[in-house]
Amino acid sequence: MTVLSKFAEGSSSPSSTNRHKHDVFLSFRGVDTRNNFTDHLHKALLDANISTFLDDDEIEAGGDLKPELECAIKESRASVIILSKNYANSSWCLDELVLILEQRMTSNQIVIPIFFHVEPSDIRKQESNFALSIAEHKEKMEAEKNASKKRQLAQKIDRWIKALTEVANLKGMHAKGRRETKFIAEIVEDIYRKLHVPARSAQPLIGMEESIDFVTSWLRDGSSNTGDILTILGMGGIGKTSLAKYVYGLHFREFDTRSYIEDIGRRCAGKYNGLLDLTKQLCDDISKRSLIQVYDVSVYTSKIENVLANKKVFLVLDDINSLDQLDALLGNKGFHPQSKIIITSRNAWLTKSCALFKKEVVPRHEEHWLQGLDKAHSLQLLCFHALKSKDPKPGYEIVSEKFMKYCSGHPLTLEVLGKSLHKRDAAYWEECIEGLGKENDSRIMDVLKMSYDSLPSRNDKELFKHIACFFVGMDRDFCDTILKACDIKTSSGITNLIDRCLLSIGWNNKLVMHQLLQEMGRFIVREESLDKPSEQSRLWCHEDSSRVLKQKKGTENTRGLTLDTRMLKNKRLRKTFELELDALSTMDSLMLLQLNYVKFNGSYENFPEELRWLCMHGFPLKSIPSDLPMQNLVALDMSDSKIKSFGMCYKERPLKRQKLNGSCSKDKILLGSLKILNLSFCKELHSICGFDGLPALERLIATNCSGLLEVCESIEQCDELVFVDLSYCNKLDKLPQTIGMLKKVEELFLDGCNLGQSRLEIRDTDYPEKLKANHTGITVMKPIPTDLKLFTISLPGSLVRLSLKNNNLSTESIPMDLSCLSMLEELYLDGNPIVFLPDCVRNLPRLEILRSDIAGGTTYKRHVSFSSNILTSSLCVLCFTCYLVSVSQEFIHFIDLHHKSLIL
Repeated sequence: MTVLSKFAEGSSSPSSTNRHKHDVFLSFRGVDTRNNFTDHLHKALLDANISTFLDDDEIEAGGDLKPELECAIKESRASVIILSKNYANSSWCLDELVLILEQRMTSNQIVIPIFFHVEPSDIRKQESNFALSIAEHKEKMEAEKNASKKRQLAQKIDRWIKALTEVANLKGMHAKGRRETKFIAEIVEDIYRKLHVPARSAQPLIGMEESIDFVTSWLRDGSSNTGDILTILGMGGIGKTSLAKYVYGLHFREFDTRSYIEDIGRRCAGKYNGLLDLTKQLCDDISKRSLIQVYDVSVYTSKIENVLANKKVFLVLDDINSLDQLDALLGNKGFHPQSKIIITSRNAWLTKSCALFKKEVVPRHEEHWLQGLDKAHSLQLLCFHALKSKDPKPGYEIVSEKFMKYCSGHPLTLEVLGKSLHKRDAAYWEECIEGLGKENDSRIMDVLKMSYDSLPSRNDKELFKHIACFFVGMDRDFCDTILKACDIKTSSGITNLIDRCLLSIGWNNKLVMHQLLQEMGRFIVREESLDKPSEQSRLWCHEDSSRVLKQKKGTENTRGLTLDTRMLKNKRLRKTFELELDALSTMDSLMLLQLNYVKFNGSYENFPEELRWLCMHGFPLKSIPSDLPMQNLVALDMSDSKIKSFGMCYKERPLKRQKLNGSCSKDKILLGSLKILNLSFCKELHSICGFDGLPALERLIATNCSGLLEVCESIEQCDELVFVDLSYCNKLDKLPQTIGMLKKVEELFLDGCNLGQSRLEIRDTDYPEKLKANHTGITVMKPIPTDLKLFTISLPGSLVRLSLKNNNLSTESIPMDLSCLSMLEELYLDGNPIVFLPDCVRNLPRLEILRSDIAGGTTYKRHVSFSSNILTSSLCVLCFTCYLVSVSQEFIHFIDLHHKSLIL
């Protein structure tokens, strides 16, 4: 019987070609080695991911299978010939030998002779057992009566003798005096080197080709004089171990000294002497084994350090989760040049903080982050495990897309769920995807939760749960302000979450968390009280929130709650839900509250006094109730509400409402803790006043308020204001001139405010230009031509980012001096009819981003020299269509405007 062993589907050797079906053909004498050495070698080759054709001895008992054997030999990349004492007894073995040597000559087949307790000289000279075997063949030839067959046998024996002589002269491997396990390992390693076969991967590395290429390129870079460390980072189950294992199997034979230490974190956590076992394993892998048993980690570390400092090594340390592990396994003496160390970890901070990086000469270090699979590869991996195909089968297309979306490119989840769906019908799949929203697979959650469990403090764990439940996708600074007011240390906390791959920051400063991590965080909260959501610390599920509020079962345990009636599954409830405000009276610890598009009934005094964040999109009243307790409020978001004006005053609670366009009396406090005010998309809002009662305000956002006419001049009293966004408030009669007096405003957005339209205030009057002569204190007054019409916008000198997109601004309105905006780094003027670039741009020394469109589609050449650090998009220019007068605390420039043409 012929046994043909193959890889599992999808894990075949990448080096095999269509012509080669097998990596190795085994030629052996069954009576000598079939049940011992050959069997052990065959298994070792398969375990090493080497496709092996084995000619079992049972074949000899049957008919002539030579054509099959000839085919197998020709389709193999290498042949291993196990020359044992009775090898030459078999005419089939000798025929195989002849054909193998022919393939060596004609097809460059690799031939590896194994001298299994025989001497090459006996084979070469046909002595000892080989002499007896050849003599027996000759006797059979002499006994043959048919002259033709006799002649053929004589020719064949000549070929056999020549083949035996030839194979004996080849460089082979000798089994005599060797321990079989070690000898087999050397054979397998030799085949590895010659065939370049990768190690068997735990799963097919679908979609990881770019990462494999990156790590392979890093391995082959020999330019470092200090040794290289590569840290592969990513959330649990993202493929770090699979990638490291695959690349190690592909390249470990290129290093004489190497070791792969797997699952370090778990092995250390599960055993008291886990680190001792790991250091011993590494020490044994890279140096001679010691017969003396050692029970001290530091002894092994010292030995490891000496090897690493003096030998070129290749190490993979998988799943590092503490500094102790790195310091014990790598020491602090450094590496031999061209050594390569791969570390996989969930914690980006660890590698750069280990003892190696506290020396004067540190290793060269790179990081490689795994982000998950794209949609196409996610679907392919799911189908591989669930359907044993590359694409969804008919009837599975839609539900496969649902699973792919749920997994969000997470390889472990795709594998676990895929295997659980194997040989299940589409109806079963549909039920499973519905159940995933209610109950998580423990095999997935346990892996993800390891990063959460490794967080160093309760503060960081609370921060993670807050973000997972309420703040994913929100601005980092926004969340930072709110959560600091909730006594959460966000600076160190967010850093720790990022380091452990539990959180990332998007390009627009948004908090980004993988869907499965968010689900894991919410599951941790749900476990606080599985049967009674009212007992949980956070309520993020709209159905749970509506039920708790409707039944008035809120408790003091609840610290955060969100409800958006538009998200309720019951369509009738979306329209009819009305909140009885006394349902909030029992939630004394509530600090984070989001009630979007909710109808209210009752007294607003029932709102908890400890609120730090109140979000009420679609608020139905025309004004904010005066009895709403907001003295501790840090962020107020009334977007898309019906309010007509903003500006009210309090003492403690409640207080009498004041006039909306006035200021508060000195003994009253208006939202004294408020730092963030968002009134965006309030289409009926016509004025924002009372800034003198907002002493802590840092961010004012009122975008797309199409009815907004005025922002009160009292804004000058908001000394802490750093961010103002009034974009697309296209009826705004004027901007407050006092905004230019603010010292801390860094970002100002006035996109789409129609600043170039006739609705702007136009003055036909003589404006003096006040100039201070250097060192004299003399003010020089110069008249400005009376035919110029001005509309002035005062800009704070502290601006770092200014956006005036889509304002119909023109070149003529650009001031000739922007020196007061010396801090400006980003200027956005897209959608304005700019033609010429003004000289004043070169006077902005810190400008890094300058963006605008050029009107008319004319091709220009650039003649104006920029500061060396200015980054421009294609033909980006600066343009205004209203005159900007830069105002600072010390001086005012009324600019004498004139037209100066510049060519781009």
